[in-house]
Amino acid sequence: MLLKKLQLKTIDYKFALTICFFLFFTPLISAQEIIPDVVAQKPVEVPSGGKLKIDGIIATVGDYIVLDSDIDKGFLEITAQGGSVKDITRCQMLGKLLEDKLYAHQAIQDSIIVSDAEVRGMMEDRLNYMTQQVGDINKVVEYYKKSSVEEFKTYFADILKEQKLASEMRDKIVKDVEITPEEVRNFFKKIPKDELPTFGAEMEVAQIVVEPKISKEDKQKVIDRLNAIRQDVLEGSSFATKAVLYSQDPGSAPNGGYYKMTRKTPFVKEFKDVAFSLQAGEISQPFETTFGYHIIMVEKIKGQEVELRHILIAPTVSEAALKEAKERITNIRNKIINKELTFADAARTESDEKETRANGGTLVNPTTQDTRFELTKMDPTLYSQVSNLKGDEISQPLLNTDDKGKKTYKLITVTNRIEDHTADYAKDYTKIKELALKEKQINAIAKWFDAKIKDTYIKIIGEYKDCSFANNWLKK
Repeated sequence: MLLKKLQLKTIDYKFALTICFFLFFTPLISAQEIIPDVVAQKPVEVPSGGKLKIDGIIATVGDYIVLDSDIDKGFLEITAQGGSVKDITRCQMLGKLLEDKLYAHQAIQDSIIVSDAEVRGMMEDRLNYMTQQVGDINKVVEYYKKSSVEEFKTYFADILKEQKLASEMRDKIVKDVEITPEEVRNFFKKIPKDELPTFGAEMEVAQIVVEPKISKEDKQKVIDRLNAIRQDVLEGSSFATKAVLYSQDPGSAPNGGYYKMTRKTPFVKEFKDVAFSLQAGEISQPFETTFGYHIIMVEKIKGQEVELRHILIAPTVSEAALKEAKERITNIRNKIINKELTFADAARTESDEKETRANGGTLVNPTTQDTRFELTKMDPTLYSQVSNLKGDEISQPLLNTDDKGKKTYKLITVTNRIEDHTADYAKDYTKIKELALKEKQINAIAKWFDAKIKDTYIKIIGEYKDCSFANNWLKK
């Protein structure tokens, strides 16, 4: 029954995932001040003889409110995206909204700060996506019944800030939750044999990567260009504007090159070393990472946290360099086929990819941090490259272009295939550990809710007082 118990505990998480697409692109919640003494639902007569509910406040949590229409919007958007709402009640939807409000409210109490720059970055990402989907920003504005793009952005900024506060609060609750091997073992032992989970077919994959060589002349052109940009900024130009115009980092360029980071933030070492060597207002000299050449300007230093902007420009790879790289990797493949080298030894001695070279080219799953990739969850590009390989067959040289436009050639092979199977403690330790950690995190969040609900002003109005919530929102 333990696994079923865990599944029951995670219903709210599955529900949250069901509506995460909606939460990402359509504001389900409105950040508003408390308006006391407003009737939640006041029926009025309509010509058809039916009754129309006037939208109003149905709940308050600290400094936030929930409107009756927020629930309706939730159902509408899930349906619009092809999801099923048949098993989601209005009470469940309200419960999820109340959770988000409490997270955001408590984040403010805990002095969690979401900067305007962060909100602007989120805004650009989401507006770009929505515009790509519908083709015109004005259609987005019309959908939200706003009179102008600026009015919509002002409205949407409040929503995004609240969502970010809630996200930061959730992360803070679980960030220090850790699981010991003994706890993992006890978790697994408590699962009845007939309730053990089944894991899908998986494979382990290895690759060899060859990067085209870039000439010193092409590198110097990029360095000179960055130096010219740096000089323009020193003479008064806007670094943020330069980043929007010239940076090749798709993750930050639309937001003027902005990043907020600590020493624990997963940036490459060279980038962090430069970022934390600068004073506020200082601009670095051009420096190189695996992504290309950068300059950094530090805006603020807050304790161990740095807010900065950067510009990335990668040298152009010539056709001659690409041809040379293909010839090199073809030669490596021939050596492996002719048994002069094993794939693993070739990866260790010939591959240009530092992350996999020491492990004989073995890829690590970025989601699970182990070496197995479940076929149904594998990245489509990777799956297309390995799905037709038989046995220990090695692919032909593949030209790969990453999300930053960097071109490389690679060889890929499947080193291990695992069929569908019932969970095994020794073979599936990483997955079992993940389940055990999730249960412990859920328990930590439940304990947090119990404590904060008691200490926070919460009021639920009208028919929703009869809801049976997972959390004690009614304080009974």
